[in-house]
Amino acid sequence: MSFKQTYLFPANPATTRGVATKISSSKDKVVYANGKAIIIRDLANPEQSYAYVGHVQNTTVARISPSGYYCASADAVGNVRVWDTVGEDHVLKGEYKVISGKINDLEWDGESKRIIAVGDGREKFGHAFTMDTGNSTGEISGHSKPVNAVSLRHQRPFRAATAADDNLIVFHQGAPYKYDKTIRTHTKYIQDVRYAPSGDHFASVGSDAKVFLYDGKEGEMVAEFNDSPHTGTVMACSWSADSKSLATSSADRTVKLWDVETRKCTTTWSIGSGLDQQQMGNTWTSTAGIVSLSLSGDLNVLDPRVADKPVKVYSAPQKAVTAITPTKDDATFLVGCADGRVLSYDITKGESTSVSGDGHSSLVTSLAVASNGTVFSAGFDDKIREIQESFTPASLSTGSQPKSIAVADDSAVFVAEINGIEVIRNNQKITEFKSKFTPSSVAVNGSIVAVGGEHQKVQLFEWNGTTLKESDVLEGNKGVVSALSFSPDGKYLTAGDSSGRIVLFDVQEKKMVTGRWSFHSARVNSLSWTPDSKHCVSGSLDTHVYIWSVEKPMKNIALKNVCLGGVNSVLFVIPTRVVAAGADGCARVFEITFHA
Repeated sequence: MSFKQTYLFPANPATTRGVATKISSSKDKVVYANGKAIIIRDLANPEQSYAYVGHVQNTTVARISPSGYYCASADAVGNVRVWDTVGEDHVLKGEYKVISGKINDLEWDGESKRIIAVGDGREKFGHAFTMDTGNSTGEISGHSKPVNAVSLRHQRPFRAATAADDNLIVFHQGAPYKYDKTIRTHTKYIQDVRYAPSGDHFASVGSDAKVFLYDGKEGEMVAEFNDSPHTGTVMACSWSADSKSLATSSADRTVKLWDVETRKCTTTWSIGSGLDQQQMGNTWTSTAGIVSLSLSGDLNVLDPRVADKPVKVYSAPQKAVTAITPTKDDATFLVGCADGRVLSYDITKGESTSVSGDGHSSLVTSLAVASNGTVFSAGFDDKIREIQESFTPASLSTGSQPKSIAVADDSAVFVAEINGIEVIRNNQKITEFKSKFTPSSVAVNGSIVAVGGEHQKVQLFEWNGTTLKESDVLEGNKGVVSALSFSPDGKYLTAGDSSGRIVLFDVQEKKMVTGRWSFHSARVNSLSWTPDSKHCVSGSLDTHVYIWSVEKPMKNIALKNVCLGGVNSVLFVIPTRVVAAGADGCARVFEITFHA
């Protein structure tokens, strides 16, 4: 057996209400932070998107150098890593501790040699250094509060502008960079400052909803853009490649396009009406157009020729993927997330979209699909909901927090809860079974229901359409049974537990086939079978994925370090492809070649 990663469905930027999110671009690549990863999403060639996972702490911002060969990424404790964007290994060029707190922004100079990083440090709020040695290239000073943004003039003479929570812009000459003057134009926090590619001007935006334009060489204010102003905090600004247009994104849920020469607003996009549509960041790509970030994490692609709505919206998880299920279409699957969202993925198109409707208000614990294609979801909000093309209005409150769900052929939904098993059909409780153990996972095949629990066993039940009757107990696990899955032909049952052990049972003969699938070193979170019932895939908290063979139990294929923070969900889609998703919010697709 062998494998190769064929596709990455990347997570979207992490956002926080009231805080600007820095996203950047290099040609058609959009670069941003999510968790401990840096995502490079290629809009022109989605199959070339990837996640850089070299940071130990949560990341905050990343920017690719003007040369395109390196990326500088920063984290919440003041570290900057410079790494190679060319090649699959992304070799580390250098790692530098630049300030003692969170880095809010960083920027390259025009020669791809120097970097300035700014943020919330105890001794200083910014640092200028060389990308290859980390040596200082000047001093960033003049601020008394955390610095939110920095931008550098790429042409000589070099200049730098920094913007902060003290309502000030500090203009620096360089290199080496040194304090030149303080600019007092804004009356509230300044969220972003950006130099035009030409270097002739730079712009600033802030919480006072104002947009200002300055001379790029001297730092003098040129104008205020007050034609059709924003009505809320302006979170970000970015320039067109020809330096003639400026795009601004605001918490008033609009994106505006300004003509720099006339100072007039030429286009306004209204992005929805809800809180989630506040615009938290933006960047201008070479051919895709303006990309503006919503609080929900959606990346909205805006074309100046189409003023009424985004031409494309990229939806993806912002937080961990916690559940997965197939659909009736082999090429699509659904995932549930830690923030309550459910998204639909299409492997053939390489796209993901949010499932609309009134969903869960907190973490989605489990998803399961019925034979008619209806998907059921369970969440920490103690609700069971139905998904057809969208969430249906109806829902059912469970007796306690649901841990796992499974659906029978008669559309009965079995819910594993703290006190037992609850059975639901048509949004009504049919029956419940109070168990002597605490259930943790459930699976169903035909009339057989399997329930794993904290008693480290698998309890089998008979289901006759109205009642559950205990039948047999399967033993062999060494920890809490955390994942269960029947083979499609109903012959086998796999049970994964908190110790990392997976036991293969023969359901008809009620016996263990093998208990030696024990290569995981932490809790098994998910199991899935191939349609021919010959192979099973497992995903674990240890970040690894294993593919097991029923015919050759001693052979397996190991996919190491698949998801930073742990694999929560695995699924066979299209017989030879495995999807793995987890704590980093990304879904990775692998092509598997089985043993001959």
